[in-house]
Amino acid sequence: MKILVFLIIILAYIVCIGILNEKLFHIQSDIATILFSLIISVILLLIKFIYPNGVLGGFVENLGDFGFEEYLMDGMLCFMLFAGAGKVNMGKFKQNLRPICLLALLTTLISSFIYGAFFYGIALLLGLPMDIWMCILLGCVVSPTDPIAATGILNKIGLSKNVCSVIENESLFNDGTGVTLFVFVRSIILRSGEGNFFTLMFKEIVGAVAVALAVSFVLFKLMELTKDPIRYILISLLDVSLVYMICEHLGFSGVIASVVCGMYFSYNMDKMERTVKVIDPSEFYKDFWEILENILNSVLFVMIGMLVVDMNRCIHMAVIIPVSLLFLVLSRMLGVMFSAILTGRKIPGNYNLYEYVTLMTWSALKGGLSLALALGTAAYLPEEVYKIFMVVTYVTIFYTVLFQGLSVKKVYFALERHKADRLGKLRQKGAQAVSE
Repeated sequence: MKILVFLIIILAYIVCIGILNEKLFHIQSDIATILFSLIISVILLLIKFIYPNGVLGGFVENLGDFGFEEYLMDGMLCFMLFAGAGKVNMGKFKQNLRPICLLALLTTLISSFIYGAFFYGIALLLGLPMDIWMCILLGCVVSPTDPIAATGILNKIGLSKNVCSVIENESLFNDGTGVTLFVFVRSIILRSGEGNFFTLMFKEIVGAVAVALAVSFVLFKLMELTKDPIRYILISLLDVSLVYMICEHLGFSGVIASVVCGMYFSYNMDKMERTVKVIDPSEFYKDFWEILENILNSVLFVMIGMLVVDMNRCIHMAVIIPVSLLFLVLSRMLGVMFSAILTGRKIPGNYNLYEYVTLMTWSALKGGLSLALALGTAAYLPEEVYKIFMVVTYVTIFYTVLFQGLSVKKVYFALERHKADRLGKLRQKGAQAVSE
C-alpha cells in the first residue's frame, strides 16, 4: 500500500505540473517537472515549519522514505539508459568517437580531482572535517554528467544533431568512469584496497561490454525467430535487466552494459528493418521505449524535487554553496579544455577551443546518478561530512538543470553566431589573400 501511495503522489505531481506548464509557463517539460517539484517541496517544508505537529507535518516526514538510491540504481536506471542509448546516431557516434572518449574518460577523471583539490582548500580554510580523499570523492559524485538529464532535456531544445551526439554520448559513457572512480576513492577512504583505478576501469569496461554483447547477441537471435512486436519489447526488457544484474553481481559496470545493450539492439533493429523491410508496422517497439523513457524521466525528476524535504543544513552552508558551484564550473572547464587540446583539429562542429569548452561546460547537466552516489555515502562518512555531500549534490543538480538547462539554448546560439562571424572573417581574409 505504501508503494501505491507514493505512486499516486508522484503521478499527481507529474500530471498537475504538466498541465500547469502546458497552459501557463511553456518551459521545457523535464525542467518544469523538477522546478515545480522543488517549489511544492519548499512550500510543504514551510507548512511543516509553521505547523510541525499537524497531519501535513507527518506526511512531509514520510515523503523522503521511498528509497531513491534503490529505485534508481537497482531498478529503473538500466531501462532509462537502454532507452537513451537506443536513440544514438551510430554515424555521428563513429564520427565523434575520439572527442566522446576523451570527454567520457579523461574529462571526468580530471574534473573529479581538480574539484576535490579546490574543495580541500576550502575545507582547510573553514576547518571542515574532510581530508583530501573525501573531497575527491565529492568530486566523483558531482563531476559525471547525467545521461538522463542530457537525453531528456538537451535533445528537445534545438541543438544541432552533431552537438547533441557528443553531449549525449559523453553522458551515456562517462557515468561508468565516474562510478569506477567513486568506487576506487571510496576504497581508499575505507582502506579496503580494491586495486588501482586503471585496473578497476579496465575490468568494469571490458567486462561490461563483453557481457552486454554476449547476452544481447543470444537474445537478439531469439528475437529474429518471432514477428510479434510485443515479444520484441519483452526480449529487450529481458536483455537489459539481465545484463545489468549480471554485471552488478560480477563487479562490472551495469551503466556501460545498459548503454551497450541499447546501442546493440538499436543498430540491429535498423539492420533487420533494412533486410526484412517491415518488422513492426505500428512501431510498437520504438513507441514503447519512447513512452517508458518519458515516464521514468518524469518520475525521476519529481523524486529529486521531493527529496529536498529530507535535506539537512550543514556547517558554513552560506560559503559552501557558492564556492562549490564555482569549483564545479572551473573543474569542468579545465577538464574539457585538456580533452579538447588532445582532440586537436577534430573538435566537433567546427568550433574553436573557446567555443567548444564553453558549450561542453555549460551543457554538463547533473542528475539522479549524482544524488544516488551521494546517498550511498551515508553508511561510511561522518554525519557532518554526509550533510555537506548532500547539500552540495542537491545544489549542483538544481543549478545545472534549472540555470544551465534553461540557458544552454541561448548559449548555444550565441556560440553559433560567434562561430559564424569567426569563419566569415577567415573566409574574407582568404579571399583577400587570393586577390593580392
